[in-house]
Amino acid sequence: QVQLVESGGGLVQAGGSLSLSCAASRSIFGVVATGWYRQAPGKQRELVARITSGGNTNYADSVKGRFTISRDNAKNTVYLQMDSLKPEDTAVYYCNLRDVLGFDYWGQGTQVTVSS
Repeated sequence: QVQLVESGGGLVQAGGSLSLSCAASRSIFGVVATGWYRQAPGKQRELVARITSGGNTNYADSVKGRFTISRDNAKNTVYLQMDSLKPEDTAVYYCNLRDVLGFDYWGQGTQVTVSS
């Protein structure tokens, strides 16, 4: 079992920046991947960014060049730096961890609202 706790969401104007953090209750070293997903009202949850145990990253096309995912294994924390935010980035952002058995763990979500 692992608990994930997100923080850092909020309200920002278009063009601004926010940084999200996801703290895990145990070591994230060696997990298959950790990542961020988001869900806007009336839409399905979608992958935003993911980082594998080997350090490989992938991003949704809509956020490439604007968002950066990183992790600090010593702090059991994953980060999402979001720059040049757009109103369409407004959503609840969820932290995800996939363990070596393929099980997914989710955080409670944090609201990000971008005003135009």
